Amino acid sequence: MKRVLRVWPSVLLLLALLGVWEIYVDAGGADPDILPAPHAIASTMWTERALLWHYFRPTAAAILLGILLACVVGLVLAAAMHLVPWLRRAVYPLLVASQTIPIPLLAPLLVLWLSFGLRPELFVIALVSFFSIVVTTLSGLAAVDPQLVKLTRSFDASRLMIFRHVEFPAALPGVFTGARIAVVWTGIAAMLAETSNGSTSGLGYLFETAQAQFLIPRAWATIVVLSLFTIALFALLTLAERLALPWAYHPIGDRP
Repeated sequence: MKRVLRVWPSVLLLLALLGVWEIYVDAGGADPDILPAPHAIASTMWTERALLWHYFRPTAAAILLGILLACVVGLVLAAAMHLVPWLRRAVYPLLVASQTIPIPLLAPLLVLWLSFGLRPELFVIALVSFFSIVVTTLSGLAAVDPQLVKLTRSFDASRLMIFRHVEFPAALPGVFTGARIAVVWTGIAAMLAETSNGSTSGLGYLFETAQAQFLIPRAWATIVVLSLFTIALFALLTLAERLALPWAYHPIGDRP
């Protein structure tokens, strides 16, 4: 019940914003052909649900595979950088530099390198997503209580045993935090990749064709569908973290 009450302020604020948007368009504040009202977008989502679902599936698959690839690469890289200090000093500046690359300019070059299809999309999604996973995981590993590490070492635990049984479990909240941040950006990355590689599938293609045909409510509908999907992924990761790490949400002193 408490969780439901926590959500209500956000729901009420969202409804208020949608109401203002609806009134603004209906009152003539914007051309409905340029900025459709929320009811027009909702109507399009319902009447064209089969079309949206058809183009949603390849985009969803690319996002899920891309975030999985980003998690694997991010965790392996973070672990290696934590265990090998000189590797962190060498690689970390390059990781920061990788996030300064303008993705809209990089995506067409990736198509020339990796050819058309799913590979450039996965590369773009992973490139945009993995940085937050690496950074938050490294922060979680560095925040482990050093006294706990010393205690484990006193029992003749090896470096890898300490990492496996002490450091990595303690860093899991940071891993989930990085994954949630990454998920927020995957939708944008997927759309950029799809609109840059000449794909004829996915929400990116549907968005481009809707704009070209001046079907603005359909274009907005693709954005809403993609946004709802990323919100659902964010919520699922939050739920997974609560189930996997109950101690992170309910400290020992707060448990009944």
